Amino acid sequence: MVAADLDVTVGLARSLLREQHPDLAGRPLELVANGWDNVMFRLGDDLALRLPRRELGAQLIRNEHRVLPLLAPRLPVAVPDPVRVGTPSAALGYPWPWGVVRWADGVAAATVPAAARTPWAEHLARVFVALHQPAPDDAPVNEFRGIPIIERSASFEDRLQLLPERVHERARTLWTEAVDAPAYDGVPVWLHGDPHPANLVAHDGRLSAVIDFGDVTSGDPASDLGTAWLTFDTEGRARFRAVIDAQARDGRGWDAGMWRRATGWALLYTAICFSYPDTHPVMASVGEHALEQLFG
Repeated sequence: MVAADLDVTVGLARSLLREQHPDLAGRPLELVANGWDNVMFRLGDDLALRLPRRELGAQLIRNEHRVLPLLAPRLPVAVPDPVRVGTPSAALGYPWPWGVVRWADGVAAATVPAAARTPWAEHLARVFVALHQPAPDDAPVNEFRGIPIIERSASFEDRLQLLPERVHERARTLWTEAVDAPAYDGVPVWLHGDPHPANLVAHDGRLSAVIDFGDVTSGDPASDLGTAWLTFDTEGRARFRAVIDAQARDGRGWDAGMWRRATGWALLYTAICFSYPDTHPVMASVGEHALEQLFG
């Protein structure tokens, strides 16, 4: 866990509500997650509070607050578009924007068996079909997502050693195939930026929300679609891809080259997941699953 720049407590959250949204301040408030970038509190039955715990998280919240009101109406799933927006408070010593979002029932999809995700593979694919539309020139910039995959080669080389030695040769071959695939030549499209299964919420056998859009950006859709190997098994991935392929049309860049690049992105994400064997066991398990899907 990255150290927090500021300790975000229930007391601080309550005080911010009293200062800026007093009509919500009397609701029950419960800490439910203390992540890398943000702290989340459940606010009553139907709302949640998201507050950055470090400066980087603050920029991710700014991205969400700017972009999600534009994207949410077009997406066939719940997303954390802000119901209320909070501002920095000099009086309380809190320096960043924060927000109130709708609560989504469920658990991180990464915590349920991969086979249990298969029933909503088509739903997630439809989310991407709706999301991956042309983005404006002023979309948030992200130097790690949506870019030509060859630009991540140094990162891949650095992280390859984290993978089991038995897959190193095949991993290098897969990466080379991804880098050698035709480059994306479509218009930059909106991207989630980090749609791994810990950012997908599952409830009662369905996909109930897609969360954590802080890395939202634009570019090559292959970097989003790499999640197919992290999230699904063979059957789920086939269902997922069938929906994407059925929607392919001229100019969208959805072709065989895109799936080769997506496989490369999946490999890079897998190696990143192996960075957290002790500190982030959920993501470590995502990496183990993806490794099996990529190499058997």
